[in-house]
Amino acid sequence: MARKQTTKTTVKKSTPAKRTAKKATVEASLTTEPGEEIVKEEIAKETEKPEGADAVKAEAPEEKKTTKRAAAKKTTAIKKTTTRKTTRKKAKPAEKEAEEVKAEEPKAEEVKEEKPEEVKAEAVVEVKEEPVVEEAPVEETKEEPAAEEAPVEETKEEPAAEEAPVEETKEEPATEEAPAEETKEAPAEEVKEEPKQEVYMSPRRSIAFIGSECYPFVKTGGLGDVMYALPKALVKQNCDVKVIIPRYKCIPQKYQEKMVYKGSFQMNLCADGRSYYVGIMEYVWDGVVYDFIDNEEFFSSGNPYTNLIDDIPKYCYFAKAALAALNYLNWVPDIIHCHDWQAALVPVYLRTLFENTKLTTAKTILTIHNLRFQGIYNIPTIRYWSGLPDYVFNKDALKVNYNDANMLKGGLAYANIITTVSNTYAGEIQTAYYGEKLDAHLRHHWRKLRGIVNGIDYDIWNTSTDSRLYANYDITNVLEKKRENKRKLQEELGLVQDDHKFVIGLISRLTDQKGLDLVNTILRQVMDEHTQFVVLGTGDDVYENSFRYYENAYKGNVCSNIMYDETRAHRIYAGADALLVPSQFEPCGLTQLIAMHYGTIPIVRETGGLKDTVEPYNMFTNTGNGFTFDRYDAGLLLDAINRAKTLFFTNRWCWDEMVQRDMDKNFSWENSAKQYKELYLELTR
Repeated sequence: MARKQTTKTTVKKSTPAKRTAKKATVEASLTTEPGEEIVKEEIAKETEKPEGADAVKAEAPEEKKTTKRAAAKKTTAIKKTTTRKTTRKKAKPAEKEAEEVKAEEPKAEEVKEEKPEEVKAEAVVEVKEEPVVEEAPVEETKEEPAAEEAPVEETKEEPAAEEAPVEETKEEPATEEAPAEETKEAPAEEVKEEPKQEVYMSPRRSIAFIGSECYPFVKTGGLGDVMYALPKALVKQNCDVKVIIPRYKCIPQKYQEKMVYKGSFQMNLCADGRSYYVGIMEYVWDGVVYDFIDNEEFFSSGNPYTNLIDDIPKYCYFAKAALAALNYLNWVPDIIHCHDWQAALVPVYLRTLFENTKLTTAKTILTIHNLRFQGIYNIPTIRYWSGLPDYVFNKDALKVNYNDANMLKGGLAYANIITTVSNTYAGEIQTAYYGEKLDAHLRHHWRKLRGIVNGIDYDIWNTSTDSRLYANYDITNVLEKKRENKRKLQEELGLVQDDHKFVIGLISRLTDQKGLDLVNTILRQVMDEHTQFVVLGTGDDVYENSFRYYENAYKGNVCSNIMYDETRAHRIYAGADALLVPSQFEPCGLTQLIAMHYGTIPIVRETGGLKDTVEPYNMFTNTGNGFTFDRYDAGLLLDAINRAKTLFFTNRWCWDEMVQRDMDKNFSWENSAKQYKELYLELTR
């Protein structure tokens, strides 16, 4: 109804013949909107009217001569030049505008020559287009005059002319809601699509992890990190994962309170038929189901590992109880993934005492985290506490020496696949130097031996979100923020605060395996006026005391933290320039991965996972991500440290590039989880 009224008023106002063509167009333009602010519209429309004509002339030179004459009559040459200047300053007409003007102008010319009333209608169209050119909603205003049935489109013209405030307040929220809905829908679709592509890219498998520790419930080393991070990463690889660990007394109460009782039963364990209580407590977290084997008699001690006399019965019970719990819960996995000697009897039990149960369809994998620990004890004791048949205690399975049984060796013999935590370590343990007297046994089973490097949990180790750091950072500002973390670390540890000091960190168990004898030999030669040394860890008394001595001998430049503090570890990773890992052997190692992720350059020995993850720096090509040495020799360690110091002080830009390269590498569990998933699929085809 609003449009019909405007056309009637147009006819009434424009009928007198005395008015000139210029006034007629002004009046016609006034009739397009309800009569407010007439003076502003006359000025704007008189200057903008020739603008549309000029655009037609510039882009459509082949039009009729009558068009040029009609345009000349409407405005003078002076007004044309002014409108050209204003149009250049205000807005540059798009090609679409010019094309629409071309489509309308020819019709306008014919009508102007024949009927004055139609000319007025044309003027209305032109006026509606031109103020919109200044305000920018070009496409909407051009379509509105053509579609007379959409009242919403007419309201869009009114805010352009700054009229009808009542209608603006009612209909503007509608225009604002439309884009808001579009923006909400777009991200919602992206979030739904991304996880589907990652999770459902391979067939689903169910895996039961069986091990002696798992972060955050109980952790003494890298095994606890793997038992936590790998299952969580496998959930994203379309796997059902259940983790089975003992319910130790030392598990924090906040987790104990959240455990749910799932059932209990009596289990025959010993060779004489002695049975024990098995309770199952469950806790679900991050898509992973954690089942805790409950028995106060075996797991009431404060620490998970005490001595072999107590640990042998404890983990014989645990291995059998874990399988019995799966049977009780009626949960049959595709893969049973066991870790280290504490769970090594699981494959043996599965192929002997559980061979007539539903679990026999499951395949077994045994992962070696550290070959040095094997669970060796005399055969009568292990035979009694395990209740295993006599035929497994032979030289091809559990038996070693003359009268001893090796629990890890039995697991290696009965498992379908053996994995280690790095590819290099998988080859090293088949040699006499690294094989810990099992090298011949491992060479015999070499066909089922694989190596997959561990990763680190980016939810815990993330420089941009780590709340333990003095200052968070990422690859874009690592060079500046690491200096800040370095100064704050020096201040906290009582070291001389100097950006030009080369700070070496050492976070480790203080034992021979970690190469502490090499460090103790060359530390006096390392220390000079340009070097600082920070130690964090506990271990053998000889190394604890030697580092206390160095702290007193080099006050202000050496700090020995004979303890383990998680917060201080994070700050050393972020504040040190280099991290020292001179291990005698290292199955995988996480410290060098964390160091590189935190922009700290590793200095390592080429063994196990250290060799697989650290590429030695090449000064000729400026490539690599750390400094390495091969033979286990104190002089070679000193040489590697001196090479790192030389690059730090003489070619700092090369050092900074290496820092950024290390931070750019992907050390997350995603890559490792994909390799494990491929192994599971290969095993269950």
